[in-house]
Amino acid sequence: HIIVVNKPSGVLCVPGKDNFPNLAQAVCDGFGCEMGRADKMVVHRLGMDTSGLVVFAKTMDAVRGMNAIFRARKIERKYEALVAGHVEKDEGIINLPLMRDYEFPPFMRISTDEHQAALVDLNAEEVGKKLLEMPKESLTKYEVVNREDMDGTPVSRVALTSISGRTHQLNVHLAAFGHPIVGDSVYGMGGIAAANGGLADGELESMVPNAARAAADVQQKAADAAANKGACVHAKSLKFRHPITKEEVSLSSDAPF
Repeated sequence: HIIVVNKPSGVLCVPGKDNFPNLAQAVCDGFGCEMGRADKMVVHRLGMDTSGLVVFAKTMDAVRGMNAIFRARKIERKYEALVAGHVEKDEGIINLPLMRDYEFPPFMRISTDEHQAALVDLNAEEVGKKLLEMPKESLTKYEVVNREDMDGTPVSRVALTSISGRTHQLNVHLAAFGHPIVGDSVYGMGGIAAANGGLADGELESMVPNAARAAADVQQKAADAAANKGACVHAKSLKFRHPITKEEVSLSSDAPF
């Protein structure tokens, strides 16, 4: 009924606009499914640069069951990542709402009253309805596994739990926290999305205070050390009740970094 794949970094989960090779099609070709189409097997996805465990459904009953599990958040997903700098506290929760970034679409940013106000004059027909969605509550739990060095640059290995499971949540939250994911070419230092999760310096201190925030030169050195390696973030473990057999499923895989 279901297939769980340990996805390597650099591989698309689902078919894209340019019809690049993707994991869903490979799974459909290799194992088949009663729906007859690769895109019908998808119940969640990982970003292209994220490695780790991905669930695909082979039957319609499994599709419905897994979709219900994800909607009700009855699945525990944990990630492992390397982030720039040494995170001061051993554990904590990042609680920052997310919104679509109207300045850098299709990316995400931390939502503020000012940025919400900027949406008022935008036309849904011109920018798309998704861009005008209300901000979404987003919670990320982090635990420091180890404080390390990468080519002489301080980095921290952290275990992450995406409590709310929003798009790009881990990347945006960690960038705003001052410890971007090492190798993140979108939300990290010099990335193509808004810096610091879209927050200005004053907003950083009021919304996500962190005296141990990694300095710009540390973030840059970490980015340089990870050049051509991709983002150091891995979907490490999954726990859920099988939608058909009702057995408890617990799977894990080691991070490749």
